[in-house]
Amino acid sequence: MISPILLCGGSGTRLWPLSRKSYPKQFSPLLGETTLFQASAQRLAGDGYGAPLVLTNSDFRFIVTEQLAQVGIDPGAILIEPEGRNTAPAILAAALYLQKTDPEALMLVAPSDHVVPDAAAFRAAVAAGEAAAREGQLVTFGIKPTHAETGYGYLELQGDAGDFSPRAIGLKRFVEKPDAETAEQMLAADNYLWNAGIFLFSVQTIVDAFRTHAPELMDPVQASVDQGQPDLGFLRLDPQAWGGADDISIDYAVMERADNLTVVPFAAGWSDLGGWDAVWREAGPDANGVVLSPNATAIDCENSLLRSEDAGLEVVGIGLKNIIAVAMPDAVLVADVSRAQDVKLAVAALKEKQAAQATAFPKDHRPWGWFESLVVGERFQVKRIVVHPGAALSLQSHHHRSEHWIVVEGTAKVTVDGEVKLVTENQSVYIPLGAVHRMENPGKLPMVLIEVQTGSYLGEDDIIRYDDVYARS
Repeated sequence: MISPILLCGGSGTRLWPLSRKSYPKQFSPLLGETTLFQASAQRLAGDGYGAPLVLTNSDFRFIVTEQLAQVGIDPGAILIEPEGRNTAPAILAAALYLQKTDPEALMLVAPSDHVVPDAAAFRAAVAAGEAAAREGQLVTFGIKPTHAETGYGYLELQGDAGDFSPRAIGLKRFVEKPDAETAEQMLAADNYLWNAGIFLFSVQTIVDAFRTHAPELMDPVQASVDQGQPDLGFLRLDPQAWGGADDISIDYAVMERADNLTVVPFAAGWSDLGGWDAVWREAGPDANGVVLSPNATAIDCENSLLRSEDAGLEVVGIGLKNIIAVAMPDAVLVADVSRAQDVKLAVAALKEKQAAQATAFPKDHRPWGWFESLVVGERFQVKRIVVHPGAALSLQSHHHRSEHWIVVEGTAKVTVDGEVKLVTENQSVYIPLGAVHRMENPGKLPMVLIEVQTGSYLGEDDIIRYDDVYARS
């Protein structure tokens, strides 16, 4: 049985403004209706595959379970990383967890934000590396280059140049991200692959590799797993022990030091969507090189990506060439295609000026649903709140604000100072300042309401929780 290990904690700043720290690209439907995370989970499912083990952070844990449920996948363990420490500690934590629960498993480690159009071909490549992994090899998967990319590391093959058929062959060496001239030379040599960061190995093989090549990680990561605390079906790795682990990638910690390396070439299409230029390529430009979202219009444009992420916001381009334009309700990006990798500079600039748009997504996702601010004034705020069927907000009160709730879809079960009543569409309820209250959705469809807050302070930290089904403090 192969145990998929999905790494799901990155922020994807090069796809700002769609991808942000609070809601990164893997959870968005960048290509089609399925999110990258959902597509990754589906790709690593089926005969011979077990339930996915997911490593993520506390902010994303309920998004992970919600998105897996939407595509009918029941997750295995979900390990909560107290903080990002790069891929080596994360992969070791997964291996040590499986060592207790399924020590004979093969681990298929994959980022959750890649695009692989041909899932069957990818599973065939995995099958091609399975025997080597069972024999104690550390198997990595390399992508046949389509252009001289400088944003990826490379893998030099020991096999014949030009043969990229999926088979287990020797890996000569890892190559750091090259400059443009070196990338052109490697592309011409026809004996290099892009390093995709996808691996297959047995639990015992990778644990032994860490003991040999990165022994300093063993004690803190083992302690973080052993001392981890169950929390509503998740396992929270112990933060103190986890903080003692080095911040290091699996390549630097293990792969570049090991001698039991095997690579399986993959030539059936792949992208890590590392920038808006990659989204443009993968989306399939039309005859003029233009890619449009449903709410975008191009007039006499060439080689451009025009995208609106809001159904009520139309983007129109006239006479554009080599332009990326991405509009969100709270931010708009306009850039030359050749500067796609510099979008991270915009994020840094926004952080410097303390703009919320640098990291905060317009929709604030919570375990019970989500909300967005529609209007914000000096002493008032209007929100749209969506509550999932059967979900409930915490029992809470506020020091500085009162609230009016107007139900516009579904039915709300509302508690105010111990009094419980149902509020249906077109009905409203008033929550006085200081009142202990709760909102629930007892129905089978999402419940939507408009909340009007008034008061001297409207921050999200003005919440006193008395009871919460999601165990938030």
